[in-house]
Amino acid sequence: MHGFKIRSLRVRNMKLSWLNLEDKVAVVTGGGSGIGRACCLELARNGARVCVADIMQENGEAVLKEIESIGGMHSFGKTDVTSLDSVFAMASAANEKLGGLDILVNNAGVFRTVPVMETTEEIWDEQLTLNLRSCFFFVKSLVPHWRESGGGKVINISSIAGTGAFPNCPAYCASKGGLVNLTRALAAELGKEQINVNSIAPGNVATALNAHVRGPGNEEYMALMKTLTPTGIDFLDVEDMTGTAVFLASDDSKMIHGETILVDAGWSVW
Repeated sequence: MHGFKIRSLRVRNMKLSWLNLEDKVAVVTGGGSGIGRACCLELARNGARVCVADIMQENGEAVLKEIESIGGMHSFGKTDVTSLDSVFAMASAANEKLGGLDILVNNAGVFRTVPVMETTEEIWDEQLTLNLRSCFFFVKSLVPHWRESGGGKVINISSIAGTGAFPNCPAYCASKGGLVNLTRALAAELGKEQINVNSIAPGNVATALNAHVRGPGNEEYMALMKTLTPTGIDFLDVEDMTGTAVFLASDDSKMIHGETILVDAGWSVW
């Protein structure tokens, strides 16, 4: 385009984009690895102060070092999202240490491939607690703060297993499907208070949660995955989720409420 230039400003490795999150504070649960880690780094690159919430302290501290390397501000909170006391303490500490709390990325979760007849009460409860219950109570813990500050952003990380269904993982599908509808229910109630609640439904993303289905001996499965998307992609990278997360965290998404955005390499097209 004649006479039109795009300029990218960088402070060290930080990029200041049109989705500028400068002066915003974000908490990312499960921020020490996988999609959570990628979201922490991209939010920091776009100017947000990031609190990495993870039960694994070593992983969380490693992400802090990565954020430091790009010139971002951060803190770490060891958080067990299955414990309400831990969730409420984390929310309070992040608010105090980083001077507010504007964005919550509910990412912590667990994935088990277990057939119906092998799904125990413990397996069911583990996935429903981590993938659904914790998300609700983290939002609940922040609503009083957002009512005082004038609004906030919630980004729930769901799954294509929440918009469709797969065999051998009934608890996971139920938890992620519940998260999709929880997103809508929270948006219906909290939208009038300028609290945006939306979710991202990733397709097959290569993370530690699904490493057991991508290793040696699963070549047939991997080949099948490539046939199930129009793009021929079997597993996406964690970084493929971050652009959508940053957009939903920004003011440019203020009129989007209760939506689940599929980032799945076209899986849902067929």
